[in-house]
Amino acid sequence: MSALSAARPLRPLFLLLLVCLWLLLSALGGWGVYWLAQRAGIADLRASGEHRMDLYAASLEREVDKYAFLPAIVALDEDVRAMLNRPEDAGLQQRVNQYLEQLSERAGTLSVYVVDSRGKVKAASNWRRADSFLGEDLSFRPYYREALRVGSGRYFGIGTTRGEPGYYLTSTLGSVHDRGGVLGVAVVKVGLEQLEQSWAAVESPVLVSDENGVLILSNRPEWKFTTLQPLDEATRQQLENSQKYNRRALQPLDWQVLRELDAGTALVRFRPGAAGASPGASANLFLSQSRPLHSFLATPWRMTVLSPLRPVNQLALSRAGVATAAMALALLLVALLHQRRRHLREQLAAREALQAAHDALERKVAQRTADLSAANQALQQEVAERVQAEATLRAKQDELVQAGKLAVIGRLSTEMAHELNQPLAALRTLAGNSQRFLERGELAVAQGNLQRMADLADRMGRITARLRNFARKSEGRPASVVLNDVLDNALSVLEARIDRAGAVIARKGEPRLAAWCDANRVEQVLVNLLGNALDAMRGQAAPCVELECRQAAGQEPGQVQILVRDHGPGLSAEAQEHLFEPFFTTKPEDQGLGLGLALSADIVQACGGSLKGANHPDGGAVFTLSLPAVPPAALADTRAG
Repeated sequence: MSALSAARPLRPLFLLLLVCLWLLLSALGGWGVYWLAQRAGIADLRASGEHRMDLYAASLEREVDKYAFLPAIVALDEDVRAMLNRPEDAGLQQRVNQYLEQLSERAGTLSVYVVDSRGKVKAASNWRRADSFLGEDLSFRPYYREALRVGSGRYFGIGTTRGEPGYYLTSTLGSVHDRGGVLGVAVVKVGLEQLEQSWAAVESPVLVSDENGVLILSNRPEWKFTTLQPLDEATRQQLENSQKYNRRALQPLDWQVLRELDAGTALVRFRPGAAGASPGASANLFLSQSRPLHSFLATPWRMTVLSPLRPVNQLALSRAGVATAAMALALLLVALLHQRRRHLREQLAAREALQAAHDALERKVAQRTADLSAANQALQQEVAERVQAEATLRAKQDELVQAGKLAVIGRLSTEMAHELNQPLAALRTLAGNSQRFLERGELAVAQGNLQRMADLADRMGRITARLRNFARKSEGRPASVVLNDVLDNALSVLEARIDRAGAVIARKGEPRLAAWCDANRVEQVLVNLLGNALDAMRGQAAPCVELECRQAAGQEPGQVQILVRDHGPGLSAEAQEHLFEPFFTTKPEDQGLGLGLALSADIVQACGGSLKGANHPDGGAVFTLSLPAVPPAALADTRAG
């Protein structure tokens, strides 16, 4: 009886221990299931987040690449280059403004503008607006400095004029004649609002931060232009100086990193009351996944996708409850196993669907790569064709220059024939006289006649040498040329015409001033300018042509000039407007085709100079021929030689 009575008190205690053990095992089982379910859910979220980041990164890449070629197109435009070379040409600037306006409208950009080498905006697509960029100094903007440093650039910032955020694509404009110099920078500003609107349809937050940790893109508007981490004072001062964000407050995003899972992945929580936070603590827990985007963008951006953990936690809690109930009720174990198997089948189906989507994406990438390769080959072929066309154009231009020389020689042939006729007649007379003097035995007189005949032959040789030197085809190689020597050659070609017109040639300037050019081509330009000056003074009693060689000053440093001024009626308004256009002439139809000045301007531009025409304040027309001065290195070689 005593043993039985002793066992009775132990039974309730044993049952209590069993219940406690059952509860403990159920709790441990429930906690274990919760931990495993949460890890599995987080793994699924990570896979889904990686896939979404691939899609978002691809959409961002496509959006930016649509406009990547625009700065290079602007940089290749001849009017843009000409405007930067001639900033005083208001008509050219107007054409460039209209071209940029049409380009921006068709491409759908925020703005397109051209900045010169000093940072001044010379042309802009928004030139009609009251808040146009024209005339602004953008030399302090980082995208301008980066373009000058490396030739092109990409940069995100907020405009200082209109306060619009956008992505800046830049490309420098190089000068052919400045040997690698930079004329300016072509800038294309692209808005990314359309991309953000497409992201807005997604419930999960997505954001893009730049190299300063500032959120520049997001489907949550209240998060834009906040920072992932608080900025120090040095960084804030640097951003304030560059006006990258146009003096935005840049407040830190009010979140807390709970745990780092691995590089780029962490569990975060938004504090209650933070911008974009939802009511309830569990609704503000997210899985943060980020990766750099510098694989296709020149700027070190980083994309972050936030996946809410609330569904994962809810699923983990439900599984823990099921596991706890299964541990307590064996009957529910079968149902739990069945549920688990069904869930595994769903996961397998989802994985197969994801694999199918991945395979489809791989096929699209392969197709895209093939298309890009074909486009690249086509572009290379087009570049080769354009190079061939440019070579053909230059050859045709050289032939046209030579044809112009032959045309001048044709006009001079009659004058040269008349000039040679007199020495030939004198030679015939002297030859006959010398024969008679020899018959008479007057050798001294005959010797004098023979000397005169030799002098006349030398004179005829000099006359033909002028035409031969003028007619030879130039090789187009620049060299150091004394301007007075070129003027002497041009005047010798036109000597007969100048004598017949009774014109006076007045020369002044530095006697040994030299230019870096092709002497033969410059001589042809001077022959054309002198011929036009004589034509302008046709019929005057005492025509006069003034020639001056001088060092250029003002806006053309490193240039030398030859001024050719006549005392004729001057240039009309129509003539000044169409002065260098082909086939425009004020002469009669039988005296010219209107190609002289057009060819002369092309020749001078190919030498790295310019040709301008205007009316002199004291009457008549004056043409200014500007040529590059001799480079210091070439000048040193000349002195050493």
